[in-house]
Amino acid sequence: MSDPAGGPASAFEAADASPGLLLWRATLAWQRAMRAALAPHDLTHVQFVLLASAWWLGEHGGPPSQQRLAAHAGTDPMMTSQVVRRLAAAGLLERTPDPADSRARLVALTPSGRTVLEGALRDVEAADAAYFAPAGADAPALLAALRALGAARHP
Repeated sequence: MSDPAGGPASAFEAADASPGLLLWRATLAWQRAMRAALAPHDLTHVQFVLLASAWWLGEHGGPPSQQRLAAHAGTDPMMTSQVVRRLAAAGLLERTPDPADSRARLVALTPSGRTVLEGALRDVEAADAAYFAPAGADAPALLAALRALGAARHP
């Protein structure tokens, strides 16, 4: 479909009516807020997500395998392995062989990792609260929409 002048056509009369563009802009702004919140902790956002996921999974069923950690975090398994190795080298995680599968590694926070995560989690949750504050009373609907989008199967 094209416009009368021969250029591409859009279903949107204004660029800011495009949900994709709005999501892109919101994602970039949120990522900036996360980078700022995590900078004092010397963590990237991926490192934080993997630390927090390892902690949460460990509290709810024991130390996860790297594969389970990747699935929970929604990260690529190979990238997860690389980041987990860096976090282990920094003394924030420990990797131990899984007694049930010698090829797998279980992941757990070290005491240092727990300390770093406590501060980072506090700052990330404060940054989230500030970022999403404009949603106000619509916040529950926003969370429901984000859950639906994250759970939907997309090509």
